[in-house]
Amino acid sequence: MSLWTSLEPSSTTVDPGDTATVRLRIRNNGDVVDAYRVEPAGDLAPWTTVDPPELRLYPGTIGEVELRCTPPRTPDVTAGPHPYAVRITPLEQPGAGAVVEGRITVTPFTEVRAELVPPVVRGWFRGRPQLAVDNLGNTPVTASLGGSDASDQLTYELDPGSVQIEPGRAAFVRATLRPQQVIWVGAKKKQPYALTVRRSGGEPVDVAGTFVQRGLLPGWLAVVSGLLLAATIAFVMVWLNHRPQMQTAAREKPVQAGKLAPDSDAPPKSAAPKPKESEEEKEPEEDGGGDKGGGQQPGGGDEKKPEKKKKEVRTAATAVRELAARSDGRHICYRAFVGDEGWQEPVCDGAEAGTTGKGRSVKALNIAVAGTDGVSGNGALVAEGWRTGDKWESADDEEDMVIGFTKKSDPAMQGFTLTVGDGTTCLDASLQTRGWLPQTCTDPGNFKYAGSPMEQNIPLEAVRLTV
Repeated sequence: MSLWTSLEPSSTTVDPGDTATVRLRIRNNGDVVDAYRVEPAGDLAPWTTVDPPELRLYPGTIGEVELRCTPPRTPDVTAGPHPYAVRITPLEQPGAGAVVEGRITVTPFTEVRAELVPPVVRGWFRGRPQLAVDNLGNTPVTASLGGSDASDQLTYELDPGSVQIEPGRAAFVRATLRPQQVIWVGAKKKQPYALTVRRSGGEPVDVAGTFVQRGLLPGWLAVVSGLLLAATIAFVMVWLNHRPQMQTAAREKPVQAGKLAPDSDAPPKSAAPKPKESEEEKEPEEDGGGDKGGGQQPGGGDEKKPEKKKKEVRTAATAVRELAARSDGRHICYRAFVGDEGWQEPVCDGAEAGTTGKGRSVKALNIAVAGTDGVSGNGALVAEGWRTGDKWESADDEEDMVIGFTKKSDPAMQGFTLTVGDGTTCLDASLQTRGWLPQTCTDPGNFKYAGSPMEQNIPLEAVRLTV
């Protein structure tokens, strides 16, 4: 052969998202100067780069080429050993090429996400949502499913009760929720609940939803029925009380038909008290009407008006406290301040906050954690960078932390840093015109940055966070 090759090392291991480096040595055994083109082949070729891609050697000399393999942290590259090959082609003697083979083992990682469709279901006797479970890792996942609610008012039927999902695939579970008590008459009732995905060796994934139970008969129907019954009883009582007088007047008039007696005015006189009784009955109504219509008396109208309750703001801390009460362990909840729309509803444990593909930027993030000994972070603004410099925002477990700024004049965020007091956290950032960037995870006690390179100033549009 006119060339000699050596691959060092011939077998190596790499974590998804990291880079494995292999050195290829080539010696020109021929008697002419030759150039060698190096090309990767195999399953990992799309994620392998060659530096330099072409090597020119004099006879008897040795050159080195560096192969860098960076498999993505996605289901596209399954866990396990992956053989690969490197094709070396001499440009002067194309038929004297060689192929060098090696092996790279990709380590496994697990990422499971779940979503309720729809998140709110309504019904009289049952609700039928559907749970979508996605395996975003590179190894198969087996999980069991269950449901729970704080007041223990619902029963759950899940079909199937357990799932096995291949990497990059999703499983759909049909759920049937049944209330233990039927609402016969009255207003609808909201019942929060959660469906849980439990997998071996991993933290359970809870997905919150709401079941709105409707009453069979609306509340206003009972009120109207009661009023009609009361009016009917009142009419019957008036009829029975006035019936004797009407009968007596009818008998006297025929007897006096031929000649009007001097005392024929007696019946009208006997009926005179009736208007008087109605006037006495109306007196309290007139007094009450005066109070209502006056409006001049001090505090007359203001005292009777019910005070308007302020709508309670649901923050990330509110959501993480509810989630921690239902499920022990580590949790992170967060919400985004989007453009001119304001604060969105909080989401938790890897769900998407913000918007994608709509040209709306994130100006601030509200974050709260549970089971991680607090959280700290900072936000980088478009064309401005770190407004607060080295000053970080921090919050204890189940407390709110806000990074970024929400005034109309403030620019959007282009990225952010995050760290937790105990353990690690993983950050996903989506940029306008770029989409989702590769996920980055912190080392214990350190922070990582997620977002646009500082010099590019691309606005942040959505985030996903896990702990």
